[in-house]
Order: sequence, then structure tokens, then C-alpha cells
Amino acid sequence: MARKKQQSRRENTTKMQGFIAGAGEIVEQDINDTIRQNFMPYAMSVILSRAIPEIDGFKPSHRKLLYTMYKMNLLGSARTKSANIVGQTMKLNPHGDAAIYDTMVRLSRGYEALLHPYVDSKGNFGKFYSRDMAWAASRYTEARLDPICRELFRDIDKDTVDFVDNYDSTMQEPTLLPAAFPSVLVNANTGIAVGMASSICPFNLAEVCQTAIELMRNPKHDLFTTMQAPDFPGGGQIIFDRAAMEQIYKTGRGSIRVRARYTYDKGENCIDITQIPPTTTIEAIVEKVVDLVKQGKLKELTDIRDETGLDGLKITIDLKRGTDPDKLMQRLFKMTALEDSFACNFNVLIAGVPRVLGVRELLEEWTAFRIECVRRRTHFDLSKKKEKLHLLYGLKTILLDIDKAIRIVRETEEESEVVPNLMIGFGIDEVQAEYVAEIKLRHLNREFILKRTEEIESLEAEIRELEAILASKSRIKTIIARELSGIAGKYGQPRRSLILYADEIREEEPVEEIPDYPVNLFFTQEGYFKKITPLSLRMGGEQKLKEGDAIVDQLEATNAAELLFFSDRAQVYKMRASDFADTKASVMGEYIPARVQMEEGENAAALAVTTDYSGYMLFVFENGKVAKVELAAYSTKTNRRKLVNAYSDKSPLVAAIQIAEDCDVLLTSSSGRMLLFNTGPIAPKTTKNTQGVAAMTLKKGQRVLKAVVYREGDLQNPARFKKKIPALGALPNGGEHSDAQISM
Repeated sequence: MARKKQQSRRENTTKMQGFIAGAGEIVEQDINDTIRQNFMPYAMSVILSRAIPEIDGFKPSHRKLLYTMYKMNLLGSARTKSANIVGQTMKLNPHGDAAIYDTMVRLSRGYEALLHPYVDSKGNFGKFYSRDMAWAASRYTEARLDPICRELFRDIDKDTVDFVDNYDSTMQEPTLLPAAFPSVLVNANTGIAVGMASSICPFNLAEVCQTAIELMRNPKHDLFTTMQAPDFPGGGQIIFDRAAMEQIYKTGRGSIRVRARYTYDKGENCIDITQIPPTTTIEAIVEKVVDLVKQGKLKELTDIRDETGLDGLKITIDLKRGTDPDKLMQRLFKMTALEDSFACNFNVLIAGVPRVLGVRELLEEWTAFRIECVRRRTHFDLSKKKEKLHLLYGLKTILLDIDKAIRIVRETEEESEVVPNLMIGFGIDEVQAEYVAEIKLRHLNREFILKRTEEIESLEAEIRELEAILASKSRIKTIIARELSGIAGKYGQPRRSLILYADEIREEEPVEEIPDYPVNLFFTQEGYFKKITPLSLRMGGEQKLKEGDAIVDQLEATNAAELLFFSDRAQVYKMRASDFADTKASVMGEYIPARVQMEEGENAAALAVTTDYSGYMLFVFENGKVAKVELAAYSTKTNRRKLVNAYSDKSPLVAAIQIAEDCDVLLTSSSGRMLLFNTGPIAPKTTKNTQGVAAMTLKKGQRVLKAVVYREGDLQNPARFKKKIPALGALPNGGEHSDAQISM
């Protein structure tokens, strides 16, 4: 019975209930079937019809917009209002005007997101590199197709691509554009679908065309000899790593490091940043730099501002006197998005199937697509020329006896019999007879007919040439190569992104220049911390403390020292003395649990100060055990602020003492016994949370209460308490109970 109930529960978890509209009865549906029937079509629609570009380099939204503009005769003509274009595009794209206009903006010259914009825009189209520079509404801007679009629509009316009905079957649209150059690699394209994404970086047009030509000639061509790296519209500097780039070229996946370009104006003592990576914006960079200044991590600059204007992007950083601009930029590259990575994922729809392709495979697929376009164009031209030649053959036959043709037409009583009578009289077919019958009376002269029939020889030669092209794949590739060379010569531009070789860049870890000067550090029992300069300490009065609080550590250090705040939950928080502002004795100080963002209820228990992580940390626990951990165990290569398992949590911590070398330590238990021992016999550990070794032997119910570093004179008879560990210790006599002797 129990097994049947469990089986019933499992079946119920895969069912969902729904109401049949209007029927009022409840039916059970399998949730797997419901998801398959509803979600899967949506996912496929997003993948195939929205987010992933095809081999012509366009998503459907791009293609519909550009084709609408082409049909509006906006190629080579005057601009029209963007609102008109958006409205016409709705006939092909069943989306709102905002979505269509956003698509147009990204393709525009004014937005500056593409190496070769497809839309020649006029008006405010915003900027790709700015988050706050919004574009104007479509009713204020104007647009037309850019001249390069001639290469996208070349021979589209010659059956080079398939056409399908639009969403309401009132007109037709192309499934692909017969792009005469590999636009899929020339202009960047990104998209997020369901369960997959696409991110294609842009390459220089001339380099892409030359690479496509070389690959057609030699499939084993080395891509790096003609197309070394991407070329971003915003310029910048590409840090070229051959291994990483080979990975992208081979698999279509990887990342490219891009850093900003800058110049130093010595007269104004400022840095002008004029190009930034394509993955960030001006506002993000400025906000990050301002935040770093507020945190005290950047002290070499006095101001940063956005001076972008008609001359283009410009971020100006004013420097303090004596600041090295190159060193500062190296730090900014590490700490901000002035150096960022562009993630590549060359996911493209090939014959309706998403495929992640490398550059070589992508160019091969485009070449196959273009070969088919040229073959279809050639077949279209061949068919047209054959049709024309067929008509001219009929016209040539008429040339033999024009008078006879006129007589046949004149003597035919019914109009419908003219064509059949011409067919019989001259032995021509219906198409030829129809053509002859439609000739105007003024053209029925020998001169007209001779001029037309002179085309026969040239047509026959052209037909033979077209047939030879169709029969030879190499000749089609030659045609494509010639077209690519023409496009590269006409539209090619110099590279915008400079190439820096990774092995030639000195990757110096930016070291923050911290002013170094003597300071006095104070740490209280309640977890308050102060940093006071010696001058302020001499001039100051009594230390201000919270009621009931007391100073437990007073140390002399420097502003560049590193601080380790140990908490009562076996965690350590690392900061620098320079992270704290210089203060005065009359100030209570900063509350460490709040400053380092400790967990709720967590308290600061001890402070350690170091500059080189030499020496040891001595942890004394209530169970009488003592652990000696090398301070170097807390040193990290990365700038980590918090380390867990800083010491053992098996027993409550009594004291965490920083020692430079082995020394004598005095323990006091709850029974009043005292034990003096040397830390030398305790082996140092690199494992931070070691449980330590037994030092003080305790009876049941007893625990260690205090632990201090012993100083000469603290005890009247130290030999009486000094033992080899583990030891029980000794009870002090009356004269050794003074507060001065056992004070913490």
C-alpha cells in the first residue's frame, strides 16, 4: 500500500491541472508535454528568427529593415524621415516601432557601433560608447541606405536568393541577402537566444576580403598573414596573444583583450583618453575612477571629466604634479574597464542550424553561399539571354520576307488568328510569333531588324561564356575574387585598432604608491582602532575611549604597514594602515567590525601589524593548548580582504599574540595557577587552523584565562613558574599577586 502511495505521488508531480475554457471541467495534462508544446516553439523562434545571425551577417530584424529601405528606393537617393522607414518596416517586421527604430539606430553611421554602417543617418542617433547619450525620436531624424549596401543587394532581383511571404502573406521578403562580401565578419553582431548566444567581433573589410580570396585559392592558407586580429570601430589597442587568437580562429570561442588609447598633454599635465574598449562606456569608466578615488586607491589625480563633443570621444584626467602618466595608466588598466576582454562566440545559423564556427569555417561557409548566389545569378542571366536569342531568331526569320509578314497580318480576318498564321507562314513557335506580332509598324523596316539581329552573334558568345561559367566552379570563384578585390579597393579603410604583442608588453603589477611615514596604532578591547601621527600624539591630550573600554595594543609602525584583525570567529581581515585616515587622540576611532564588514555578532579580538610577514602568531586557547603559526601563512598574492580558518575553532581563543622570535609566555588559569614557558619547543606550523600542542595541564572544569608575553621583572621568582610543557604550573604566593606583575 505504501509503495502504491509513493508511485501515485510521483505521478502527481509530473501532472498539472488546467481549466477548459467554457467547459468548466478540469483535465489533467502532462507537464512535459505542455512544456514541449508551448516552450519549445518559443525557444526555436528566438533562436531561428531573432537572436542568431545567418551567413549573410544579419538577423531577421536587420534584414527586414534594410530590405524595406531598399524597396523604398533609399539607396543613392535623398534621405527620408526615420518614422517613415519604421512604419514601412512594420509590413515585414511584426514588432513595435521602438524595437524597429532601435535596430536602425545600431546600424546607423551616427551611432558608431559598426566599422561599415549600413544606414546613412542625419540627426542625433546617440553614441555606442555612451550610456547617457540617448538618440532622438524617429520623427526628428532622417536616414537612407549607405553606399556599401549596393554590395548587399547586388543582383537580388536576379533570383540569387529565395523569397518567402511576410507574416500576413501580402508581400515577399528575402530569406538572405546576397552579400558580395563576408559581412558576417566585417561588422560586430551579438545576440542572446534561449540556451545559447552569439558574439562575433568585427574584422577589417580589406583584410577579410583578401583572406577570403586567399582561402579560395589555397584552403590551407595561413589566416594570420592576411587577417592578424579583429578591428573594432572604437579603435583601442588589441593585446595580441597568438595562442589565444589561434583558439578563436580555430573554434570560434575565446576572448580578446582590448585596452584604451591615450595621450599625455604635458602643458596641461593631463591624460586624454580618446578610444576605449567596445565592452564599456564613458560613464562606467568615470564612475569607477571616482569610486577608486573615494576609496583612497587613486591619489595621483585631481579630476576626471567627460569632454566628449563634436570631435569625438574624450575623457580627461588631471594629474597631480610629479605623477608619472604611464604608471598611472598601467594601474587604471588593471583597476578599471580601460582594459577589458571581448568574449567571442561565433554562433551562426547555417541552413537553419546553429553552429559555432571558427574563422576559416565561417569564410568557407560564406564562400559556398556566395558561389550559390553567383551560380543562380548566372543561370538567371543565361535564361534571359536564351529567351532573347530565341526571339531574335524569330525576328531573323522575318527578315527573309518582311512583305510576306505584313501581308499575313493584313489578310488575317480575326486578331486571334494573327499569331497562328505567322507561325505557319514562317515556321516559328508561338513565343516568337507573339514577339513579331507586337512589333510597332514604324519598326517594320530592314534597318531596325538588321540592328536587332546583329545582336545574335554577341548573345551567342555571351551564352557560351555563361554556360562555361556554370560548368566551372573555379571560374565562379574567380568572379567572386574579382568582386571582393573591387569591394576592398572601394570601401576598404585603414585599421582602427592598433595591435600590441603580449610578449612585448611589460606586465608590471601596479604598485600603489603609499605615502610612508611613522604612525602610532591603538587597538582597544571593544574593537576600536586609531592611527595617530607622532606629532599629533605629542600635541594631543588624553585618549578618548568608549565607557568601559581600554587600550590593549599600542604599536609604533608606518603608514605602509599591513594590519591583520583577528575576530572571535576564527577569521582574519586584512587592511593597510593607509586605508585609515590619520586622526587625533580626542577621537574615539573607527569601529573595526563595521569597517571591515564582519558578520553579525562577530567581534575583533586581536591586531597584528607587519610589513614583511616575518615572525609568528601565537594562539592560546582555553583548553590549555598553544599554536604557533608562521605569519607568512597569512600572506596572499591577491588582494584578499578576508581569510577564513585563521586559527583553530576547537576551543575558545584566549589571546592572539604576535611575536618576532621565540620568547617566554606567562599563562594564568582559572584555578589561579601560573605557567611560564618558552615558545621555542613549539614547532611552527604553516597550517593556520592547527590545534596546537598542550602547554598547560588543566583539571576538570578549569580553563586558561590570560596569556601575556613575559617581561623581565613581571614575577619576583620566575624560576618557580617556569616549566617544560605540558605542565600544571604553580600557585603564586602572596607577594606575586600584584596587578603590575600579572597585568595584561
